[in-house]
Amino acid sequence: MVVAADSGLALALGAGIEPDLVVGDMDSLVDISMLERFTPDRIVRFPRDKDETDAEIGLRLMTERGCDEVTIVGGGGGRVDHLIAVALLFERDRPPRRWLTDQADIWLVEDEGIFEGWEDSTVSIFPVGERAAGMHSEGLQWPLDGLEFRRGYYGISNRATGRRVRVTISAGKILVVRLYRED
Repeated sequence: MVVAADSGLALALGAGIEPDLVVGDMDSLVDISMLERFTPDRIVRFPRDKDETDAEIGLRLMTERGCDEVTIVGGGGGRVDHLIAVALLFERDRPPRRWLTDQADIWLVEDEGIFEGWEDSTVSIFPVGERAAGMHSEGLQWPLDGLEFRRGYYGISNRATGRRVRVTISAGKILVVRLYRED
């Protein structure tokens, strides 16, 4: 299922992806005529003054419809407050599993994450929630073995030493952030 939240519609259509649903207040959709290609049952419009962000609404509607593996693409619209809001969605009871931005590939890891093709990538680790402990890693220049990150502490700018990176965690959750190579 593909849900486009507000200006995410332009991103989806630009990538040749036809969303199943378009949600939001449409305040950042530059060309409102893009909505004309969708039947009314595929558009869920909300008022601008609301308690949820458009990305949050999209995540909620997807989980309500039974989606258990959600990937967010884009998000934030260049606003720092919206970027933080998307990052905090990973602390929810039914969080997204992945977030793709123009600069990074971000994965939620609860037990084990295995990532291929990351050689020479910059990799950072952030705890989700109060703490992340019992960590072990393979394929990182600076191993995570024995580290515990409490909220507010993290491992930033590590380096993948091979094509494969493996990270395990026995308590808590972490976000594994791979920055795209600049070349």
